[in-house]
Amino acid sequence: MTALTIGVLLIAALIFLVLLGMQIAVALFAVAFAGVWIIRDNFELAMRLLSLTAYNGIADYLFATIPLFVLMGLLVSVSNVGRDTFEVAESLLRRIAGGLGVATVAANTVFAAVTGVSIASAAVFTRVAVPEMRRHGYRAGFSAGTVAGSSVLGMLIPPSLLLIIYGVLAEVSIGRMFVAGVIPGVMLALGFVAVIMLLARFRPAFVFTDPSAAARTATREREMGGREIAVKLLPILMLVVLVLGGLYSGFFTPTEAGGVGAFGALVIALARRKLDRHRIWEVLKQTGTVSVGILILLIAAGFYSRMLSVAGIPNAIGDVVRMSGFGPYGFLVLYVVLLLLLGMILDSSSILLIMVPIAAPIAQSMGFDLIHFGIVTVIAVEIGLLTPPFGISVFTVHNTLADPSVGVEQIFLGTVPFMLVMLGSLALIALFPFLTLALV
Repeated sequence: MTALTIGVLLIAALIFLVLLGMQIAVALFAVAFAGVWIIRDNFELAMRLLSLTAYNGIADYLFATIPLFVLMGLLVSVSNVGRDTFEVAESLLRRIAGGLGVATVAANTVFAAVTGVSIASAAVFTRVAVPEMRRHGYRAGFSAGTVAGSSVLGMLIPPSLLLIIYGVLAEVSIGRMFVAGVIPGVMLALGFVAVIMLLARFRPAFVFTDPSAAARTATREREMGGREIAVKLLPILMLVVLVLGGLYSGFFTPTEAGGVGAFGALVIALARRKLDRHRIWEVLKQTGTVSVGILILLIAAGFYSRMLSVAGIPNAIGDVVRMSGFGPYGFLVLYVVLLLLLGMILDSSSILLIMVPIAAPIAQSMGFDLIHFGIVTVIAVEIGLLTPPFGISVFTVHNTLADPSVGVEQIFLGTVPFMLVMLGSLALIALFPFLTLALV
């Protein structure tokens, strides 16, 4: 049996183990270790490669980005910044068709720019936006679907943990990945706004429990004054300008931006008196839990990537694709379809960890810019957050809502317009790389 055949069987074994419920990190370590041992017939070599990967895998200063941005996002969440952002957007946008849905997208866009975690956005805005939308006559499924759909912006608008993970796996600049995510993120947000307004105007029965409720959403018990708006928006706008302004201007490295952002979020939380000893401990514990989990996954993915190289998988698949006559965009279409299928059964991080080490070298050999390829990858993976049966954003909204009258199938139906917008944006970005600023 050739090394290539063994490598293909090991990839199949990895997917099988993950589907059986094994932790992705454990599955990656087990398959990679077994692969090196079998292919080289050398147990000591497998042990040595494992130890080298564990030591070198996260020794770089760049990896401090992960816990810093996680800490910043958690501090922002406990400061009720998300609630304030939604209230301001609600006040400003209520009078337009589907205004509360548009307000949810707008608030999620701003919130994504400082958290980078879709699940955090989904949890926050389920508690904040869904009750308010339902109170004003919006359908429960559409309200929850709007939150789940717009929450995926946290995975694309920088700073995004998925962009960081992709940058590490593909060995490209995380700063350039952040810059590349801005235009696609804004495109998705504007697309979401457009589809909500169109549905509210031409298909009000999909949006409202009673189409006549559309007229009632223009009323508000109390208009928010300019001073109140400024007070509620100032903290998050300052944080966005501080982190993203410093990052895009080149004044901060991504790691420094994470540190400055975490400190800024801490100041906001303290100023709002949202931190006591119990909450500080919870934030630190969650930061450690999330960060260590991600870093262990990255070590496991590095070991898995080395096993693939030993087996010659990327080169062999690249040769097959080139000889098949599909061409670069034929390969890209097949790759995206595979990502969408995997999104139905696996979470986003697992898909990146399994696919990027295989696909990135092939994409580069076929002439794709890896920054552009990364944005296409992340958007395709994001769609998996909304697709059944896994749909982690949908299940997060469903579990946070905890309303027996709102079934998970209703939320999946409510996300369909957002998935269509994402598919359209994915096609545009794949065809026009300049939208990611990858060629700048």
